[in-house]
Amino acid sequence: MALIKKKKAIFPVIPPLEEFLEKYARRSTIPIHYADLMRYDNAIPLYDANDEDTLWKTVFYSQSEMETIHESLKNIYAMLYANGDLSILSHLAIDRVDLCEYGNTLPFRVRVINQINDNFDYFYIKQADASRIYGLELENILSPNNVDYLVHGQTLIEQHIAGVPGYRFMEEYLGTNDINRIRIAKEFVKFNERCFVRLLGDMHNSNYVIDITPDFEENHYRFRAIDFDQQCYEGRRSVYMPNYFKNNNPIIQMGIELMTPATLKQYQTEERANINRRARVSKEVLADLLWVMKRDRLAPPENVETLKTELGRFYKTKAFDRCQNMGEVLQTSLNELLNYPR
Repeated sequence: MALIKKKKAIFPVIPPLEEFLEKYARRSTIPIHYADLMRYDNAIPLYDANDEDTLWKTVFYSQSEMETIHESLKNIYAMLYANGDLSILSHLAIDRVDLCEYGNTLPFRVRVINQINDNFDYFYIKQADASRIYGLELENILSPNNVDYLVHGQTLIEQHIAGVPGYRFMEEYLGTNDINRIRIAKEFVKFNERCFVRLLGDMHNSNYVIDITPDFEENHYRFRAIDFDQQCYEGRRSVYMPNYFKNNNPIIQMGIELMTPATLKQYQTEERANINRRARVSKEVLADLLWVMKRDRLAPPENVETLKTELGRFYKTKAFDRCQNMGEVLQTSLNELLNYPR
């Protein structure tokens, strides 16, 4: 069973990473920063439709600041979703600003509402953590998903990732008769493979969502990570494999019942081929990202030593022995796994 023992520290954005963000249009001047949102003067707990505490709290700002803050937040929404086109803002309003006090980066979630039809959307403002930025980029490069984000100084602006939280999916969907269990099991295998390939850890059932898309015959399911703080940080190999987390057992057990070893290997091979293809298509940006990661400190030295030892033993290779940091471990892991026969 995988277990995270300590809360991860926030790693600052180093100059080479800033240059990478500038090169790939991820760095932008923004009208409001994370520290500005911390100036709230009141807060109340946020409850869900079942009157249960969400562990978020809704924050309120003084009348003298609220109009300026809300206008700045709408401008950020336009930057993130409409390439800065402010013409979309005339009928938009900031409905709510929430703060999560249990997350590593203490994120703010901003709810934007369309005043014409009451439709709403979200985005997040967080402390810029280098681990998370690397995780977001690797998600965009190596997975079938895309997450838009912007960085300025120590502030990270991030798009909302829609889907049913993993724990809710298991509680409300997994036991019903109108789901395709083999499709769900297949997608979990692929999700597990993607996390291991790119060394994204801590994918317990609160850190991913399931995106359900109606197909012409049945629903399609995709597992999507929503928390990227544990990118290349932990020292144990099991932390990078969702199938080692106990609270994922309902889906794991379903897969064991429905899939043969040959089927499991087929889905792993398919996903590795997809990752390989994505890596080739994004060869330049991936090379630039790995160059920066190899010059950054993403984990304590003891975590680097433990992980390279465990991966070397897993792949039966001494290639990891030369690794000095997590960036080098990731590059070696990518090289090994994408060519590893199972």
